[in-house]
Amino acid sequence: MREFVLDPAVADRLSRNDDGLIAAVVQDATSGRVLMMAWMDDAALAETLETRRGVYFSRSRGQRWVKGETSGHVQHVRSVEIDCDGDTVLLSVEQTGAACHNGTISCFDTATLLGED
Repeated sequence: MREFVLDPAVADRLSRNDDGLIAAVVQDATSGRVLMMAWMDDAALAETLETRRGVYFSRSRGQRWVKGETSGHVQHVRSVEIDCDGDTVLLSVEQTGAACHNGTISCFDTATLLGED
């Protein structure tokens, strides 16, 4: 796997957890719906920025993975923003197919804990 290196100016803005990861919230670029949450290491963020594909870090497998590489449900990344604390990035994507590994459009389809009044 090719090594991607994050621009030092971007890397300096990040506040990583103890595992060297930042949270990535993924939102549909058209509807604004939150599709999923995943983790990124510096290399995953660097690859995402360079290729405009959603690339994440699997904590269970201990490696990067490209969204849709096996399922075909790819993400074209339109923008990436860093939050004020530097510990989360927001990806705005064009999603092809399901975003969730269980086959649903969003990973937030399972239960509503509190709805609108």
